[in-house]
Amino acid sequence: QVWLVESGGGSVRAGGSLNLSCKGSEYTRRGFCLAWFRQAPGKEREGVAVIDTDGTTRYADSVMGRFTISRDNAENTLTLEMNRLNADDTAVYYCAADSGQCTRARGRPSLSRASFAYWGHGTQVTVSS
Repeated sequence: QVWLVESGGGSVRAGGSLNLSCKGSEYTRRGFCLAWFRQAPGKEREGVAVIDTDGTTRYADSVMGRFTISRDNAENTLTLEMNRLNADDTAVYYCAADSGQCTRARGRPSLSRASFAYWGHGTQVTVSS
């Protein structure tokens, strides 16, 4: 059974930093594509960052250069390091997983919501100006 549990959300002032973690079950250890999504009030859930089984990453344009996704297969943990946060980053952040390598689009790991079968319950991130 696959489960995902996010932690690390909270409130921070604009310009600050937060680190999110996602602990997964045994089955997410190596052979899963892992990603972070977020959903702001009144908006669609959007892909933020994805990391493939070989470590290949991809980021949404809005977070490029500010966020870093990483995975620790030994600890079964996915991390999102978020720097220079702004009000537009306020959202519920979700950890997502799918078995096997990431679906690729034009050679890059997909950030489509439809590409992920397993989801955590989310953690709130609030950035105040």
